[in-house]
Amino acid sequence: MILKLIWRNLWRNSRRTLITMASIAFAVLFAVLMKSFQDGVFNNLIKNVVGYYSGYVQIHQKGYWDEQILDNSFELKKELNNQLQQNHQITAIVPRLETFVLASKGNTTKGCLLVGTDALRENKLTQLKRKLIKGSYFENNEATVLIAEGLAKRLEVSVNDTIVLFGQGFHGVMAAGKYKIKGIIHLASPEMNAAFVYLPLTATQSFLSAENRLTSVSLGIDDPENTAAIAQNIKAIIGQQYEVMPWQELIPDVANHIKADGFSFYIFSGILYLIIGFGLFGTVLMMTAERKYEFGMLIAIGMKKSKLQLILFGETVLITFFGVLLGILMSLPLVLYLKEKPIRFGGELAKAYEQFGFEALFPTNVDQNIFTTQSLIVLAMAVIIGVYPLWHIHGLDPVNAMKK
Repeated sequence: MILKLIWRNLWRNSRRTLITMASIAFAVLFAVLMKSFQDGVFNNLIKNVVGYYSGYVQIHQKGYWDEQILDNSFELKKELNNQLQQNHQITAIVPRLETFVLASKGNTTKGCLLVGTDALRENKLTQLKRKLIKGSYFENNEATVLIAEGLAKRLEVSVNDTIVLFGQGFHGVMAAGKYKIKGIIHLASPEMNAAFVYLPLTATQSFLSAENRLTSVSLGIDDPENTAAIAQNIKAIIGQQYEVMPWQELIPDVANHIKADGFSFYIFSGILYLIIGFGLFGTVLMMTAERKYEFGMLIAIGMKKSKLQLILFGETVLITFFGVLLGILMSLPLVLYLKEKPIRFGGELAKAYEQFGFEALFPTNVDQNIFTTQSLIVLAMAVIIGVYPLWHIHGLDPVNAMKK
């Protein structure tokens, strides 16, 4: 009987019910979109900067990060390699030898970061082959380079051209060599796109007179959400002679930006929920006030206040449930569409983002936790607001209510 009364009461004034449901639905829609955009943009940023190069965890010789020189490089010993391969949390192991050099073509010379890497392992971690826009991918047994698109434009070179690399090798020896450009790659991070040159690891070690030496080992992991915990686990396994750094320590600017923007999200979410709360409370207040005569009549003919309170509470929760469900049904296809076809800005706005090292791309993130969390928050608000009519009924005098 109570369920029938709740259902009939909702649709006695269908306009009020539909308006309330619509306001809750749009509130859920905006909350879900805001959160999914935030997560999507940051996941894309992490993918660009972390997944495109550094890896989620890096291993260095102790002291290398404070003084990044070839003299602080190390040999990848068989024992360390076996320990990493036996760790099931590690999905990719990429040895690298990195240093800053000068790249020259004719009268043009630019500073760049030379990355000596294993071609197959690098492609597994960062999908470097997919970033090719001209030419072909290099092999481990050849001495050819892949050059970033921005650097290629600065040097005015293309595929099959030859560039000269100058630098300082291991223990201060002079390093110089000519290398054919096999491919041009596009990197999403503007800073990386203007400065990177990839050379097979063996050729790089020969160029720098640093045979069998590495500056870092970049790791892919199975669960990026637990990067810090996985890094601690790896550190405990391989010992204290190495630096084991998660990407948050490798790129603190990006990590701090995500934290700061996450805090601002909570502020905007708070404002949004405050608006939702006042709108819902206004509806409940109006619904309670205009039905005062009805409540007085029901109590006068013998309905217990507890049952009447249960009916009103059920109305509030049910209308909120339908509103939340409608909001999820509205937001889900929109979030899925924006994930497949993200918003991309161009022109001056894109250049402004690139100056800060970000790609002007705004995808959404499809995560059921986003939908669940936002829905539960709105439902919790409805339960709290639903206490008001209960309090009102508790102190209601049926005689005075029917007079008014």
